Amino acid sequence: MDLNNLKPADGAVHREGKRVGRGEGSGKGGTSTRGHKGAKSRSGYSKKIGFEGGQMPLQRRVPKFGFTNINRKEYTGINLG
Repeated sequence: MDLNNLKPADGAVHREGKRVGRGEGSGKGGTSTRGHKGAKSRSGYSKKIGFEGGQMPLQRRVPKFGFTNINRKEYTGINLG
């Protein structure tokens, strides 16, 4: 063992999470890693289930009572015994 290959034991070193929004001097103040404007930068933001950013959601694009899949593959059953 030499001084140039010392390292802490496995599991001994824990990396602390970054503390955002604790002042400009910390380097993580201001927007607190949220960027500028937009819904995701606001407090209390939670995306609605199925929301696609203004695009018509999939569950509203597909017809209510079924549709014909143009990529459908036709299979034929065969008896093996």
